[in-house]
Amino acid sequence: MVKAASYDEVPTKEKLVAFTFDDGPNPEWTPLFLDVFRKHGAKATFFFIGSHIEQYPELATKTFEEGHELGNHTYSHPFMSKLSKEVQLEELSRADRLIAGVTGRNPSTFRPPYFDMNDDLLEACAERGYSIINALNTDSTDWEDATSAEHILTTSRAHVRNGSIFIYHDGFGNRSSTLEAVSILVPELIEAGYRLVTISELLASRDDA
Repeated sequence: MVKAASYDEVPTKEKLVAFTFDDGPNPEWTPLFLDVFRKHGAKATFFFIGSHIEQYPELATKTFEEGHELGNHTYSHPFMSKLSKEVQLEELSRADRLIAGVTGRNPSTFRPPYFDMNDDLLEACAERGYSIINALNTDSTDWEDATSAEHILTTSRAHVRNGSIFIYHDGFGNRSSTLEAVSILVPELIEAGYRLVTISELLASRDDA
């Protein structure tokens, strides 16, 4: 059985990092994160939920047109390991079609909701040509509304190195702590000489690429 490759960082000699956001597009929070990246000339990858793209297609289009990558985060955000492979493929395909409607092509990156995987899903992702994107700073727990910006910053900073992949959330709940932390971390990393790129750009910089 062929399984898709999975990454929480990418081995690269270049000073590149990738910010990723899950669960959008969200009309309250996604535009505020886009503002931060626009202000600093940086790029990110947004793992959008298909049903949210259906609700807010203009916001998905705006995200793509501003130079960000759109990744697959399923159609309805289920625990994928609880589904048959057939239903898993339908979740992936529905989200792919919606993303392709925005970008003109199927996404090449996937993040499973809750990082929930099984062998069927690894095989399905390989069949669809996805790279599975995890992250180093899962200890930031920014998806919990009670998490402070200080905690998100401290835990994220501990994982800063060439090729780091960071996870944050622009959907579901109050994302004010995440927004505060990201608004500080983005210019901080740029000042330190890092370039903030999309996941596909980061993967292309692999030392073994």
